[in-house]
Amino acid sequence: MARHNPLRLDPDRDSLIALGQRVLALEAETLASLACDLETSFAEACQLLFTCKGRVVVVGMGKSGHIGGKIAATLASTGTPAFFVHPGEASHGDLGMITPEDVVLAISHSGETAEILTILPIIKRMGVRLLALTGAPGSSLALQADVHLPVRVAKEACPLDLAPTASTTAALAMGDALAIALYETRGFTPEDFARSHPGGRLGRRLLVYIADIMHTGERIPKVPVRAPLPEALIEMSSKGLGMTAVVDAEERLCGIFTDGDLRRALNRGVDVYKARIDEVMTRDPKTASADHLAAELVPLLRTHNISGLFVVDGDHRIVGALNMHDLLRAGVV
Repeated sequence: MARHNPLRLDPDRDSLIALGQRVLALEAETLASLACDLETSFAEACQLLFTCKGRVVVVGMGKSGHIGGKIAATLASTGTPAFFVHPGEASHGDLGMITPEDVVLAISHSGETAEILTILPIIKRMGVRLLALTGAPGSSLALQADVHLPVRVAKEACPLDLAPTASTTAALAMGDALAIALYETRGFTPEDFARSHPGGRLGRRLLVYIADIMHTGERIPKVPVRAPLPEALIEMSSKGLGMTAVVDAEERLCGIFTDGDLRRALNRGVDVYKARIDEVMTRDPKTASADHLAAELVPLLRTHNISGLFVVDGDHRIVGALNMHDLLRAGVV
C-alpha cells in the first residue's frame, strides 16, 4: 500500500511568500559571505584561466553539471573559449575533446564526485591544469587541483540541508565572477560581445553600420536646387522614401524636402505647380556618416521627430539615404 503524508499541506498566500523570502534571504547571505571571504585563490584562478592557451573545459555532475553548462556558456560569450563535458561521458571517449593546452574547471560541492575523480589521473598525465570549485578544501578534488577556489556555504536553503540550493547558487555566482573578471581584464568591448551574439538584437545594434542598410546610387532621391516642385514630388514618389534631397551642381546637399514640408507648403497656400524646390525645402537638414552604427540614428530621429535623412561624405556630398523603416528592417530598433 502506498504511503501518504498524513499532514495536509494547504498554505496561505502569506506563508508561501514567507517561505520564498526565507530562501532568498539565505542565499543572499551566502553570496554576501562568499564575497567577504574571497581569497587570493580567486586571483590565481583568474590568472590560470587568463593564460590558458587552449580552452576552458568545464565538468560537473548532477546540479553542478547544470551550473557548469551555464558557466561554460558565460565564459564563451565573454571572450574566454569554453565548453562543457559531462564527466560520465568523458570516461567513454569524450576525454578526447581535452588537449594539453586546456584548463579543466571541475565543479563539485563535496569534492568527492566519483565520475570526476576517475578522470583526474588521465588529465594529470596529459599535463592539463586543474581548477576546482568545491565547498570542501580538504577533499580529494581540492587537494589534486592546481588551484582550488573554495565555494563554501553554511547551509543549503533546503529545510533538510540536502538539496543543492545555496551551494549551486554560490557556484553559479563564482562562475560569473570569474567570467566578468576575465572579461574586464581582456578589455572585452560591446563589439566583441556582439560578435558572439550576431543573432540577437544587441548583435544587430552593434554590428550593423549605416553603410550596410542605406539606399545608394540610383535609389537615392535627389533633385537640383532650382528644380520645379512637381519634379521633386515625382522623385519622392518614385523612390518611396517620403523625401528627396536638394543638391547643387556638385552633388552637395543644400536641403531636404519631405512629406511634412509638402503639408506645410500647402497650409501656407503655396502654388505647388509654380513653386521651386529651393523656396519650400528645409535647409541645413540633419545628416549622418556612413561609418557610424545604424543604431546611433534612432535617438537622433526620435529627438528631432524626423523619419529619414541623407548620408553624406566629408565634402557634404550625398552617398546614401535611409529612413526609420530601413532601421526597423535591419532589426536595430
